Amino acid sequence: MKEIIQPIFSLLPQVKSPTYRVPFKEKIKWTGVILVLYFVLGLVALFGLSSGAVDQFANLRAVMAGSFGSIITLGIGPIVSASIILQLLVGGKIINLDLSKPEDKAFFQGTQKLLAIIFTLFEGSVLVLTGALPASTPGLQWILILQITIGGILIIFLDEVVSKWGFGSGVGLFIAAGVAEQIVVGSLNPLVPAGSQAPAGAIPGFIYSLTVGQPGFYLLLPVIATIVVFLIVVYAESMRVEIPLSYGGVKGARGKYPLKFIYASNMPVILTSALLLNVQLFAAMFQKIGFPILGTVTNGKAINGLAYVLTPPNSLGILFTDPLRVLIYGVVFIASCILFAVLWVELSGIGPKQVSKQLHGMGMQIPGHRSSRAHFEKILKRYIPAITVLGGAFVGLLAFGADLTGALGGGTGVLLTVGIVYKLYEEIAQEQLMDMHPMLRNFLGDSK
Repeated sequence: MKEIIQPIFSLLPQVKSPTYRVPFKEKIKWTGVILVLYFVLGLVALFGLSSGAVDQFANLRAVMAGSFGSIITLGIGPIVSASIILQLLVGGKIINLDLSKPEDKAFFQGTQKLLAIIFTLFEGSVLVLTGALPASTPGLQWILILQITIGGILIIFLDEVVSKWGFGSGVGLFIAAGVAEQIVVGSLNPLVPAGSQAPAGAIPGFIYSLTVGQPGFYLLLPVIATIVVFLIVVYAESMRVEIPLSYGGVKGARGKYPLKFIYASNMPVILTSALLLNVQLFAAMFQKIGFPILGTVTNGKAINGLAYVLTPPNSLGILFTDPLRVLIYGVVFIASCILFAVLWVELSGIGPKQVSKQLHGMGMQIPGHRSSRAHFEKILKRYIPAITVLGGAFVGLLAFGADLTGALGGGTGVLLTVGIVYKLYEEIAQEQLMDMHPMLRNFLGDSK
């Protein structure tokens, strides 16, 4: 398979990797530039889109970091869909890759980019041809598909630029930017919509309700839910198991290896959300060809079948009107988060085997235990699998519950944004510290 696919990689445009250690200020510059470009692309409207278009994936829009009606309508959907396919193939040993080897890791990344481009064209075509993104005239359908495909490919390469030259990843950066925009607009927007007398923003709307003598405390519920989710995630990010370590080469040198409770970070929620989006997408596609096996979609919304059951609930009222649907959705969502957490830990090189190899190679040992890689792995297996499952279940449950509260930016979006910003802060702080104290770079194993 490698021999067949690998020659295609040379035909794909590449973002050049830095040949030197990128300074802190340059990383900040590239991250800022890409962020501005992302917002600019979100303002480029699709030419030929019908004015009556309805956002079928509004509930997942914040997570997918797309701007409906613009050339980046797909957002990071194709990137994450490609990642799901590869994780399942590699995790199921259908494709045999050892990601600790540079050549296998390069093949994985190249295949992911190729699949992401294919998914961009596929998802754009399905959205347009099924009527989820209707053209104003039939002759403009292919123009719409071309615009969406170009926008999706631009997002793929913007993500690559951030990963190689900036902080974090483009996937995380775009999610955080989109959710932050929704929170600010949803809470502070002073504009009055047509046909209404109250401002659209929750806080201005509440102030207006006070001025007319009808306090609308319910208007503040999304703001309160957002704050509560924020505080819970920040607390969960600080929870960790610390394994004591000593350095064999230096007597008395001791430290701790932290294993975060949310060990797989926020990736399980991103991957699960993308999986749900693809269920909706395939439902519309099967319905278009006359086989609605996943459910029926009307006016951009699933009304029955699997697609309906797996549509994210976004209000507490659904608990009373359709509790069975909420229960099934919750079980599927949390189970998927656990599955993707386990796959992500193994494929991203932070499983017990990989971590024990890394720590043993650095000359570390656990006080009171024999210094051997096998012993390291045995001890790490007591903790890493357990916190991976528990952390995956926790973020799944929190995202599911937060969505029910109707938090601004979507409960899942707030959860992801806090985790992304927290991780970005840690990376920026570490990079700044290493710039101030270059000796730390060698200690932490960064030779660039």
